[in-house]
Amino acid sequence: MVFKLETYEPLNTLKPITNNIWVVDGPIISFKAVPFTTRMTIIRLASGELFIHSPTRLTSSLKAEIIALGKVRYLISPNKIHYWWIGEWGNHFPEALKFASPGVQPLAKKQGWEFNQDLGEQPDKAWEDEIDQIIVRGGRYLDEVVFFHQASQTLILTDLIENFEPHKIHSWFMRFLTRIGKNSAPDGCTPRDLQLTYWGRHKEILPAVEQMIAWHPERIILSHGKWFERDGVSELYRAFRWVKGLPPKPE
Repeated sequence: MVFKLETYEPLNTLKPITNNIWVVDGPIISFKAVPFTTRMTIIRLASGELFIHSPTRLTSSLKAEIIALGKVRYLISPNKIHYWWIGEWGNHFPEALKFASPGVQPLAKKQGWEFNQDLGEQPDKAWEDEIDQIIVRGGRYLDEVVFFHQASQTLILTDLIENFEPHKIHSWFMRFLTRIGKNSAPDGCTPRDLQLTYWGRHKEILPAVEQMIAWHPERIILSHGKWFERDGVSELYRAFRWVKGLPPKPE
């Protein structure tokens, strides 16, 4: 069965979000025969260096835009699915440091390249004054490093929330799959398969969700589907309502 999914045009070009933060919508990728839209986030640090989260495919025109924006210094893999193009970016920007999320180092080595450093529980000193981070442990399935850009109050997620818009899906079966998978807009949540990895152990993800709420994000950028431009805290309560023990939502 062929699933057809619309992208977020225009592709492979910088789209400003607010001061010193941009997104780039990339091409469709296929994961387990299911198509996914892709999106990376770029933050320009006070030093002028660029922090590039989940890089998408690098085209010649995008490379020119990136060079004009600043020096590519940090290439970030937020989880072991989102690393596909980091090796290619490293070839084009050899001075950039490649940061690995948990479990991704062996996958890169199989492709013939390596990361420079691992991401930890605390932000690297290079960006600790501007970007907060935590590791959300997924146990058997997926660990994701979550980032919060303080100045713009922007939370950056990859697969912890997905929000596929039904009108962009030209397959009734895939629309059905996203509905039962809990990742259909406007109610995109943590995908059901990822939720199930926390069955009986919600206490393991609760502190991470509480931290995301405590950051009080204004917006939430997602890698897949429509991202949330406003009401970030409300969206977190909605998308993580399956997590037992969350504090009451503030009025």
